Amino acid sequence: MSERRYTNRLIHETSLYLRQHAQNPVDWYPWGEEAFERARREDKPILLSIGYSACHWCHVMERESFENEEIARVMNEHFVNIKVDREERPDLDAIYMSVVQAMTGHGGWPLTVFLTPEGIPFYGGTYFPPVDRHGLPAFPRVLRAVAEAYRTRRQEIEKVGQEVLDHLRAMNTWRPSDRDVTPELLEAAYRALAEQFDTTYGGFGRAPKFPAPMVLEFLLRMYLRTGDADALQMVEHTLTRMARGGIYDHLGGGFHRYATDAQWLIPHFEKMLYDNALLAHAYLAAYQLTRNPLYREVVEETLQYVLREMTDPQGGFYATQDADSEGEEGKFYVWTPEEIRAVLGEREGEIVCRYFGVTEWGNFEGKTVLSVPRDPEVIARLEGLTVSELEAIIRRARRALWEHREQRVKPARDEKILAAWNGLMLRSFARAAVVLGRDEFYHAARRNAEFLLTALRRDGALWHLFADGVAKIPAYQDDYACVIDGLLALYEADFDPRWFREALALTDAMLERFWDTEHGGFFYTSAEHTDVLVRVKEAFDQATPSGNAVAAEVFLRLYHFTGDATYWERAQTILRLFADPMRRHPYGFGRLLCALDWALAPTQEIALVGDPEAPTTRAMRRILSERYLPHAVIAFRRIGDEEAPRLIPLLRDREPLRESDGRPAPCTAYVCQNFTCHQPVTRAEELERLLPPVPSATA
Repeated sequence: MSERRYTNRLIHETSLYLRQHAQNPVDWYPWGEEAFERARREDKPILLSIGYSACHWCHVMERESFENEEIARVMNEHFVNIKVDREERPDLDAIYMSVVQAMTGHGGWPLTVFLTPEGIPFYGGTYFPPVDRHGLPAFPRVLRAVAEAYRTRRQEIEKVGQEVLDHLRAMNTWRPSDRDVTPELLEAAYRALAEQFDTTYGGFGRAPKFPAPMVLEFLLRMYLRTGDADALQMVEHTLTRMARGGIYDHLGGGFHRYATDAQWLIPHFEKMLYDNALLAHAYLAAYQLTRNPLYREVVEETLQYVLREMTDPQGGFYATQDADSEGEEGKFYVWTPEEIRAVLGEREGEIVCRYFGVTEWGNFEGKTVLSVPRDPEVIARLEGLTVSELEAIIRRARRALWEHREQRVKPARDEKILAAWNGLMLRSFARAAVVLGRDEFYHAARRNAEFLLTALRRDGALWHLFADGVAKIPAYQDDYACVIDGLLALYEADFDPRWFREALALTDAMLERFWDTEHGGFFYTSAEHTDVLVRVKEAFDQATPSGNAVAAEVFLRLYHFTGDATYWERAQTILRLFADPMRRHPYGFGRLLCALDWALAPTQEIALVGDPEAPTTRAMRRILSERYLPHAVIAFRRIGDEEAPRLIPLLRDREPLRESDGRPAPCTAYVCQNFTCHQPVTRAEELERLLPPVPSATA
């Protein structure tokens, strides 16, 4: 590894990932006109490298190649080199990743793409080693071959570039399905997902195995729709195996990015804000349906981890924690039996090692990633303990081991604050505050909303990220959709009309900036993003939900709050636009399948009018929070409040019923289904009878 004798342009960037490369001998540029102008002037191809700060293999390629002076010399001699943080520029990442996937059949990070001076890709890959290894060509060999091809085979490269442009335009041209979207599409998707399900370990497919929270939530919806026990069993089996696997941090809470194996044991150790937002929401929904205390525990520990480790003093949520510390992947998280006995003593140390599967030989490079491989009842019996005695030992041990682990060097944290990811976490905190009755979760949600609407909004428009005290890059469509979704969840947590008003304003801005007036659906970029080859129309969920899918569900919510049919029509347009790929590739459309389920389900519009502090109001809200009601919107109006019904038509003409003595009832509930209403009720048990029943599972 070379000494830090170099400084390049990335030293001035706000991105942690870019600054991590600021002392490479590579003459890096950030994405921008300066780099392209030089490439055109010198007639050099561009080497575009895309990654992110928590990416383990990005760090590996930096150590092996970008810090290697000889490799850097070749890069600097033959290319104009550009570094991009994919979390800052997801639009660029989406375009160039799709090209590499089409060229090679796979993708991932670090992403390595070679471009013409006009930004048109003609060759690419992902990680390249410094020498030929495991069937991958050495990076220096790739560099020289590409440089030679650019000099001697220009016409061929231009032909490839034109084919790439044609491919990009074609893949982002969507036409609505000529078939109606019906429950048959949901049933076909469910059958296809069931075929991919891993009945042994849960989840879908083989190693490496990624959490699929949006697909799991769709399966919960299918259980609610059909009563099919298999749908619920797939969700429960997956959630339980993940919660007991090494992908979950058993000491500090929160989930790592994915598992390298099929059984959820050994993770890639980075922690991403979006994974924890989406998984917390999925576990919360499963808890509402099953009341399994494990799921509640996972939600609480995950959100407490975010509060403790990933929350900015101003209220924003940070992006990621790295996989590595002290230059080693996973070092912060792994244990030996000797370390555990030193912290806990011999007897409790042995019990805890058996509980968490810690052995002398380990499961990861000679040490052990903690998991719970056997049922607590089995461990208790083997150790001659009652289950309650074992649970008490494990509680004490987890605290002691966590405190000991806190003395280690922590993985680096990327403290940029991204609008879309914050919107996902805002929704989870707001929903958990209501379902679990946790005030600290509500306060975190409210502070986050205040932050997003001040630090990341200017003149009515959102910005994509906040770093080093500055908001930068105009927001993308999923930024708008996820923040709106979070604001609507916060409205249903505290019924402050401000959040609903802000959601409406951002929805108008999203439509103005991103809606495709010709074919429908949303482009990912607005007209303000002028430095992209094509305007991508995001269809598939990636690690985060598609912005179109989130928007479709937002439109359905707003339709049932307001009765404005325009929202319904927009949602239907999105559903028809992506119906055919949704049918062919259901695993990539979990969130849009949830939206389709909602569009085809009876929706409950629930309006409460009364005193928010009255015991009856609290009892009604408790009933609503305990039930899994994915197809419901809930609004509240204080007696005498004139603003709320003007803003939310669902509350118009909703007056409290009168008690026998003529006084207004403490709370009156109006329950409607697809705008057809039952008689209003004033008692919590009457409200409960009007709600849809929880299905009885059928085999």
